[in-house]
Amino acid sequence: MLRGFYTAASGMLAAQYRQDMLTHNLANSETPGFKADQSVTRSFPQMLMQANQAQLVKNQQPIGGLSTAVYLQEQITDLRQGDIKQTGNSTDLALMQQGAAENEAVLFSVQTENGVRYTRNGNLQADEQGRLATGSGYLVQGIDGNPIQVNNEQFTVGSNGAVTVDGQAIGTIQVVHSENTNALEKDGDGLYRDEENVLQSAHGNNDVTFAIQQYALENSNVNVAQTMNEMLQSYRIFEANQKVLQAYDQSLEKAVNEVGRIT
Repeated sequence: MLRGFYTAASGMLAAQYRQDMLTHNLANSETPGFKADQSVTRSFPQMLMQANQAQLVKNQQPIGGLSTAVYLQEQITDLRQGDIKQTGNSTDLALMQQGAAENEAVLFSVQTENGVRYTRNGNLQADEQGRLATGSGYLVQGIDGNPIQVNNEQFTVGSNGAVTVDGQAIGTIQVVHSENTNALEKDGDGLYRDEENVLQSAHGNNDVTFAIQQYALENSNVNVAQTMNEMLQSYRIFEANQKVLQAYDQSLEKAVNEVGRIT
C-alpha cells in the first residue's frame, strides 16, 4: 500500500512540474523570440522491479513488470522559427534561420555581466552611450567581439547583419549557429548559455543560411491554444493522482483504526 502512495505522489509531482513549465510558456507567449519548453515524462524502469520480485517466487518465475513511479525526465527547448511581424521600428531585428534543420538554430550574441550569452529576441535599443543593446541592457556584439556603436536609432541593418550609419559601415552584428540545440541551456531573460561550446559564427559558413530583417520582430513560437489544452490535461492528471492518494489514505486509516484494533 505504501508503494501506491509513492506512485500517486510521483504522478502529482510530475504533473505539477509540467504545469509550471506550461504556465511559463503561456506567460511568455507575447515575448519576442521566446522559445517554448517541452517536457519528457518517463516511468521508473520496470525491469528492476521484475528482477527483484522474481527472487521471491519459487523456480525463479517472473511475475511481470511493475511500475513504481513516474518523473519529469527533462525539459527540451523548441528553437523552431516563430512568425515574423512588421513593427516599423528601426531597432527591431528579426533573425530568420533559412533552411535550418529541426535541431539547428541561429542566435544573436550579447555581452552580459555574466559573460557572453545568446538570444533570439531582436527587440533592441540604443543605450545611453549609443551602443546597440537589448531591452535589458545587454550589449549586442559585433563579429569583432566589440559592441556596435550606432549613436542613435537612425541606422540600417543589412540581411547579413552589416550595420551602416549615414551610409558608413560601422560593423557587423555577430550571429552564431548551433547544430545541436539540446546543448544550449536557458539562462533567464530570454538568454541562452553555451556550456559545451557548440556555437560557431554563422558568418562565412556556407552551410548556414540566415537573414536579418529590420523593422520586424520574431514572435514567440508558443501555440497558445495547444498550451492551454495541455495545461488542462496536466491538471486532470494531477487531480486523478490526488484521488488515488486519498483512496490509499482512507484504506490505510481503516487498516490502522479498525482492522488492526485489539479488542
